[in-house]
Amino acid sequence: MALDDRKSQFLYVGTTPDRPDGLDKVTGRAKFGADAYAPGMLHGAILRSPHAHARIKRIDTSRAEALKDVKAIVTRADFADVPFAPGLEGEFWNVLENVMAGDTALYDGHAIAAVAATSALAARDALKLIDVRYEELPHVTDVDEAMKEGAPVIREGAADYSVPEGMHPNVVRYHESGHGDVEAGFAEADLVIEDHFVTEATHQGYIEPHACLATLGGDGKGELWCCTQGHWIVQKTCAALLGIETSQLRVTASEIGGGFGGKTTVFIEPVALALSRKANRPVKIVMSRNEVFRATGPTASASMDVKIGMKKDGTITAAEGVFRLQGGAFPGAPGDMTAMCAFAPYNLTNVRQVGYDVMTNRPKQAAYRAPGSPMAAFATESVIDELCKQLGLDPIEVRLKNASHEGTKASYGPRFERIGLVETLEAAKAHPHYSAPLKPGQGRGISCGFWFNHGGETSVSLSLSEDGTVQLAVGTPDIGGSRASMALMAAEVLGVPYENIRVTIADTATLGYNDVSHGSRVTYASGLATIKAAEDAVQRLCARAAAKWGIPEDAVKWENGCAVPSGPNAGEFDPLPLAEITATMGQTGGPISGHYEATPEGAGVSFATHIVDAEVDRETGKTKVVRYTVVQDAGKAIHPTYVEGQFQGGAAQGIGWALNEEYIYNDSGRLENPLFLDYRIPVASDLPMIDTVIVEVPNPGHPYGVRGVGETSICPPLAAIANAVSAAAEVRMRRLPMSPPRVLSALKSDG
Repeated sequence: MALDDRKSQFLYVGTTPDRPDGLDKVTGRAKFGADAYAPGMLHGAILRSPHAHARIKRIDTSRAEALKDVKAIVTRADFADVPFAPGLEGEFWNVLENVMAGDTALYDGHAIAAVAATSALAARDALKLIDVRYEELPHVTDVDEAMKEGAPVIREGAADYSVPEGMHPNVVRYHESGHGDVEAGFAEADLVIEDHFVTEATHQGYIEPHACLATLGGDGKGELWCCTQGHWIVQKTCAALLGIETSQLRVTASEIGGGFGGKTTVFIEPVALALSRKANRPVKIVMSRNEVFRATGPTASASMDVKIGMKKDGTITAAEGVFRLQGGAFPGAPGDMTAMCAFAPYNLTNVRQVGYDVMTNRPKQAAYRAPGSPMAAFATESVIDELCKQLGLDPIEVRLKNASHEGTKASYGPRFERIGLVETLEAAKAHPHYSAPLKPGQGRGISCGFWFNHGGETSVSLSLSEDGTVQLAVGTPDIGGSRASMALMAAEVLGVPYENIRVTIADTATLGYNDVSHGSRVTYASGLATIKAAEDAVQRLCARAAAKWGIPEDAVKWENGCAVPSGPNAGEFDPLPLAEITATMGQTGGPISGHYEATPEGAGVSFATHIVDAEVDRETGKTKVVRYTVVQDAGKAIHPTYVEGQFQGGAAQGIGWALNEEYIYNDSGRLENPLFLDYRIPVASDLPMIDTVIVEVPNPGHPYGVRGVGETSICPPLAAIANAVSAAAEVRMRRLPMSPPRVLSALKSDG
């Protein structure tokens, strides 16, 4: 079906109204994590380890407790005894161990104790009086070093069943997948390239630090206000760590000043609750930027080896990759997803990928949009770019020749349903950017990227007011304009104006369980649930109309916001608008609402193709992205402006990751750049105008064809930028970020 035909099917979907929370955001009325206050509130502060790895010999809090302003101090002993076991059943233990260290501090910044006092200054002063005696232990922060024989062991017994025998104890997960015979495939190739690539850990760089306000009484009943991408997981985790009933803890999500996956986990909330229970007063904790960098989840860093064979005509005959990722001092690095994403854009007969999850003395990693996929694309797409260069082939034509399509057996197993990779490549090829001339000193890079997308547990409730307006309650925090998208989809079903629908992010006490706002799931899963809830309400509206007219319910249909008689037994009646039905619903059967809960599994995978032009100053090594185009399949853009924003956001963050951002640890295992002054995220002057092309290949798993778009946009940038910089510098860049000293070193080495 042509795009124009699909657009014509919708009245509201595909339009670009103002976002419902826009006025609150620009006037300062919106309440973020640190904006909550309570009578008698105390301020919490956390003491953190200055060592990368150390045994905690003693914690003496007596001097701090003697201060009149100090009302509570907690250590690991104040949390529930959560048993450890490798695998999923050990997840609560891993979170607890990260929230508050047990016998051992595992990284620079690991929480050791916490104080609640009458002011933030008093709390920080009290921390200085807590005496902790450490026995420093050997540490390791590099993923390759952590796998070597003799490397310091982070924790014995953390590996699960997947790890082959003989691996170092720091290897805690292992993934292997693929099909065909890679050795036979390499033998068919005219050219085989094998190369090694490295990426450093980066932080999501959200503007708002983690913050929460907690109240927990001796009766086990609590209230928690926090900045999070998923308040149900906060509720479940905190209840387990505090040893209370889940239903007795009510969690409300604040507005969120950025998350990008970094606020899908728990760091300070259980500490605030434990302090509140001990002090019997509300406790507020707001992280400093130093704490955010040292103690919350950055990405994993990666060490990767990729080997690809290609014929002279551009056919890929075989591909193989080994991907080693460190996830800090706990299991959880996405080595499996990195491996599965690496070759997903290509229809390969012979492919094999291996992924390792490795522990190091670093903070527990967290998602950053598409966890693991950007690193995979960097390695794979760099090798494909080099193959195209050496064989004299057009990089888009080669990708088109080998592109995955409907029916392709994915490198990681299943067959793809309807997907839009080919369409993104064709759109990129046709875009003026691809054929535009380059200036001297500039290079152009191409990359494809892939992400799985996710469904997840979802619950939505919709209620109609007597005046015909609508209240919609969803459980997924709005991290990218999803209130607008939900309202548009509800308006489409009900036939009421967008402005007549108010979308609320419900707390954990007023709606069924909802998974976290991650995995590019919100517009897909909450959108699907919204459509179904609205259709549920429509059925009830039609039933009321049928009763009024005295005809069967199946003789009524819903059109343009009205109940309309339909069929041979319907009779002759004027359409009955929604507002007329709701105006009398109290006398015709009571409130009318719609509800839906499910775990949808048809999220539909997503692909993108990026084009980048970059220039390199050969005297200083400074690089600059001068032109950028994002082409991505959105399935169906519910609110095109916000889709474009997601595309541009992923590209902007990818530019920072590729050129400047990295965690820098010294020989003592301490983070040397835990502030934005030294950890340099892109500012406006670092970025070009980012052009976008929205491709719409409908996802068969959604009523309106939606595919999540929030993560795929960060998958191609590292590779596309590296390919552009490599072309401009005339030397292959294999390590990120491509900072000026690193580029200059590569130029000198090549020369």
